[in-house]
Amino acid sequence: MPRLLDQYTSKIAGELTTKFGLKNKMAIPKLEKIVINMGVGRATQDKAALEQAVDALARISGQKPLITKAKVSVAGFKLREGNEIGCKVTLRGQRMYEFLDRLITIALPRIRDFRGVNPNSFDGHGNYTLGLAEQVVFPEIEADKIQHTQGMDITVVTTTSNDDQARELLRGFGMPFRQPGQKGK
Repeated sequence: MPRLLDQYTSKIAGELTTKFGLKNKMAIPKLEKIVINMGVGRATQDKAALEQAVDALARISGQKPLITKAKVSVAGFKLREGNEIGCKVTLRGQRMYEFLDRLITIALPRIRDFRGVNPNSFDGHGNYTLGLAEQVVFPEIEADKIQHTQGMDITVVTTTSNDDQARELLRGFGMPFRQPGQKGK
């Protein structure tokens, strides 16, 4: 059993129940899925860039990414409908908890000048999104073998529609939220 899942069942769920006065066991907020998305803008000119992004995302997540295609044509970006422009992975179950554990304990502290993640990046429906500027913060990626650094968006989807409950859930997992009034990365 992943460490964070064990922590959730033994401690976090009970704390959330008492803090928010939840009577129904099914109303307790929990993680539903984590979606990792890498948009590769160079993919229209350089197919190798997309292949490297797919390989990096597979190493980070532990499962094969889905290649995403453009839904509309944008002449300004030299983009046609159907062009391969990125990749994404949806993690659920044990892989989701293991990824979140590595993100919180290993990857985020490796970001230079890191002072915490933005506590206001919730979407109003209990889902949290954070962006990373480069994939090198994950230990699975060897910095020497990368030609281009690639950013990614990580979305944590919860079962609650309340941002405050979702924030407390992530805080229970150890998400390093920035203190109010503090600026920085």
